Formats: sequence, structure tokens, C-alpha cells
Amino acid sequence: MRNDIPRPEYPRPQLVRENWLNLNGTWQFEIDHGRSGRERGLPEAGNLSGSILVPFCPESRLSGVEYKDFMASVWYRREFELPADWAGGRLLLHFGAVDYDAEAWVNGVSAGKHRGGYSSFSFDITALVKPGRNILTVCADDDTRSGLQPRGKQSNRYHSCGCLYTRTTGIWQTVWLERTPEAYIKSLILTPDPENACLYVEAEFGGTACGMRLAAEATYEGKPVGSAEAMVSGASARLPLKLSEVHLWEPGAPRLYDLKLTLSGGSEADAVSSYFGMRSLAWDGKAMRVNGRIVFQRLILDQGFYPDGIYTAPADADLKRDIELSMAMGFNGARLHEKMFEQRFLYWADKLGYMVWGEHANWGLDISGPMGLERFLPEWMETLKRDYSHPAIVGWCPFNETNRGQDDNVLAAVYAVTKLFDATRPVIDTSGYVHVVTDIYDVHDYDQNVGAFTARYAAQAQGGEAFVNHPGREFYQGQPYFVSEYGGIWWNPGQTDEEAWGYGDRPRSEAEFLERYEGLTNALLDNPAICAFCYTQLTDVEQEVNGLHTYDRKPKFDPAVIRRINTKKAAIEE
Repeated sequence: MRNDIPRPEYPRPQLVRENWLNLNGTWQFEIDHGRSGRERGLPEAGNLSGSILVPFCPESRLSGVEYKDFMASVWYRREFELPADWAGGRLLLHFGAVDYDAEAWVNGVSAGKHRGGYSSFSFDITALVKPGRNILTVCADDDTRSGLQPRGKQSNRYHSCGCLYTRTTGIWQTVWLERTPEAYIKSLILTPDPENACLYVEAEFGGTACGMRLAAEATYEGKPVGSAEAMVSGASARLPLKLSEVHLWEPGAPRLYDLKLTLSGGSEADAVSSYFGMRSLAWDGKAMRVNGRIVFQRLILDQGFYPDGIYTAPADADLKRDIELSMAMGFNGARLHEKMFEQRFLYWADKLGYMVWGEHANWGLDISGPMGLERFLPEWMETLKRDYSHPAIVGWCPFNETNRGQDDNVLAAVYAVTKLFDATRPVIDTSGYVHVVTDIYDVHDYDQNVGAFTARYAAQAQGGEAFVNHPGREFYQGQPYFVSEYGGIWWNPGQTDEEAWGYGDRPRSEAEFLERYEGLTNALLDNPAICAFCYTQLTDVEQEVNGLHTYDRKPKFDPAVIRRINTKKAAIEE
């Protein structure tokens, strides 16, 4: 793969195939404020008026456009030629993510449509390509102020403000082509069962695979440790893969197996490589357990924004570095906040032994009625299926900070469907508030007074009532208890008040900051009724200055000092 284009790495680490072509790079580009592009013939146009560097959004500096105002619609166009040895088989066009309503044309013919700004999708374009030069055109419509689409932390005003930041429109993850046999492995669901030394493999197929055979081979550090085969029935196959050795994936100890899958029995075999981790999750009484052991989750809030790329990390190494910065401060995981992160981030979390909670970008979507469910659930299910097999994901949290005007049935339905799809992980219906049905009870608390903050949770530790964000509207029922946002201490030396936003009163010195940070954190670690915390946040984002690092990833404090505070033994740990 060429290394002179942005983000050249393979974008789907748990289902890797050799024959692929990265389409990132310079594309033609045009903003369509009136959404008139279809009427003006842009799907068949010979040229667009500008250019952009894909996969960076047009709001970003790295895109070369850096247009920050609202864009109702944007258009992309580029040419491509298929490798000479790609004759026969199927040709798939993949998009990591496009915000929000996308349509693609190949040689002027529509290849398909997709709704959702965060989930990955593909179109089979075999019948649309021709030898030699081909033209790919993409349109994305985006209306962050409609109430009909999740936008996460993208600002609904012209300027960034408070905890809302620069928007992302259109393509913001890798675009790529892939050549497969006529029948091919389309997706994988990998479920570990370490107690029984078994991995359960579910594969979905494209094309006609009925009657073919699926073979799976697992290795650990190069040593064969298991193999199995199954007959394909319909469009899927399931098989149990027994392992001769069990090596557990744990926080900070990411023992991973390699997996090879082969679909054979047709005119051409399909082979993909993958990986998996063996770990179990449980939540009983007041604790969350990993592999049977209580692990206090010391999490950081990670918003996944970058100064030059906005939603898109400039390089794969930047994704890995964010995790390393967090771990260096003694955090063992993160809430991936108001954004569905790309698969490469989850890959690095798997590789580094870093626990994460998967969350949708629900802000901006009106969930006061059933239309919210129609707009939310399809994209959420696409991402559950895509990300299920990552051992680093230790829970799902579809919503964040929903309010008292919510339709409770929307939250209950999403919780129920999520649990039906994945019974192996806990589900928080909505982080912070207002809970309807949840496996883990979490609250948000930005009180900066250490004494008051500590006292608020002391009663529960002594068998009294638990703190809830909206008394009388939501009720604690004895679940494991998680303070999933706290701190957010405003610290912005060198910036004026007008340039910054944060929670509460600012400390007057670094020493005062650290004293407050330690006091708030000890209140949670020392409380035997609390099983996890999440500090706000890893980095500053634009005007929000609550980060332990600046927006450009410079530490504000000695990471070793933060690490000493974070790694104190928790009262709930055995």
C-alpha cells in the first residue's frame, strides 16, 4: 500500500483481506448549500469546482478546505483504475464513516445510499465498474440542527461554544476498495468463553455460500492452538473453536490470539485474517469483574477530537498515542464520549489492554417521541455488529445525558435490543441521566468542593440512599455504581477567561489543582460502594479547558503525579 496518502493503514483490523485499494488522497470537492447538485447533474459531472484531502472533513485544516460554516450538502469526485489482477469476483466499495446522509455513484449510476454519520458501510459495485478509468462520486447531506440526526459534540451554532466544538461534514474516515471471490466472508462475530476454553465464531457471507465450508485456525504467539470447520447454511455459519491453551486478555496485559478463516468449496476460496482476546465480564452486586476479578475502572473521558483533523486523527500513531498518554497517568480505560470511534482506535485498545465503553453520539437527536428510535437504532445496531468482537469494549452506553423530556420507551427499547444482540456486556441505558433500565447505575457530578463531594457518597457506603441526578424521576435499584463524569477541573494557564470554558471555579495554582484532583478521586476510590470513575477529560478540546493535556497533547501536569493518585488501591477491590 502506498505511504504517500493520508491514513494508509488497513482500516478494518479484525477482518483483513490482501486485495484492497486505499482511495484516500486528493479528490475534487464542492459545497452545495442549496442541495441542488442532483438537479444540476453533479453525479455525472466532469469536474467539481474545488479539491479536498480525504479522509479529512472540509472543516479541518488537514482537508485543505477549512470551511467552518454550515454546509447543507457536499460533493466529492475522483477517478480510479482497478489492478490488472482483480478480474473476476466481487468489488466492494467501503466507507469508514460519512456524516450524515450519503449516496455514491460509480460512472454516473447510483451504487447505494446510507444514513448515519458514524457507522461503516459498503456497496457492491461489481456491475458498475468497467476496464480502465472509473469515476466515483459521493454526496453527503448534513443538517446538525434538524433534531433528526445524532451529532455528538458538533456545535449547532456558527461558533464553537462551551462543550460543543467544530462540526464534521461528509467523509471523515478511510474510503477503500476491496476485491473478493464471488462468495466471501462479509462479517464476523467472535464470542470468547474462557471458562470452557472455547471461541464461538459466527460468520456472515456475501454472494452464494450455501453448501461451502468455513474453516477456522487459531494460533497464539505463532503456535497452533485450535481449529474447527462448519458447513455454511444459508448466508451464515457458526462453529465452536476449542482451544488447547487459554491466555486471558486483561487490562494492561493484552494477550491476543491470531485467527485465520477460510471459506472454500466454490470456484475460488476466500481467506481473511483476524484476532481475538479471551476474557469474561460479569457484574454482580456492587462490582464489575474482568475474568472473575474485581477491577476498579479508572477511566478518562475521551472525546476523540484533534486540532488539525477534528474527528479524524492525522495518523494511526495518534490514535495509539492517546491511549498511551492515558495509561501513563494510571487510567486503565476510557469512555469514548459522544462519538463512535473508528476501528483502528479499538484495535489499539485491544493491543494495549485498555478498557473502553462504546457510546453513540446521541446529542442533537430529538428522542421525545418514536421518531428518535427510528433514526437512532439502525446506526447503533450497525456499530454493535461491527465492534462486538473487540475484547477492549467492556460495556455499551447508547445515550448520554438525556433529559426529563425523553420518551422512556425509546431508551427501554434500545436497551432491550442491545441486550438481545450482546448478552455478554453490561449496558447503561443513558449515561448520567435519566435512567429507565440499566445494568450499571451511573451519575455525573461536577461539584468542585471536595468535602461536599465526599459527603454525597458517604451515605451509600454506610447502607444509606445513593445519590441520583434526578430524585423522583429515576431510582437506584442496587446495581454496581459508577461516577461516570466528575472533576472537569478548569485549568488554563496562559488563556484569558474569554477564550476558555470549564466547570466550576478555577484553582489559583497547580498545587491547588492537584489537591482538588486528589481529594475528588480519593472520595471515589475510598468508597466501597463505588466500582468505577471517569474523569473529565483527557485533553482540552478547543475552548473547553478541562483536559489533563492541552489540545495538542502536551501534559499540563507531571503524569507521574496523576498516576500516583489514580493507582491507589480502591476500597471495592479484593
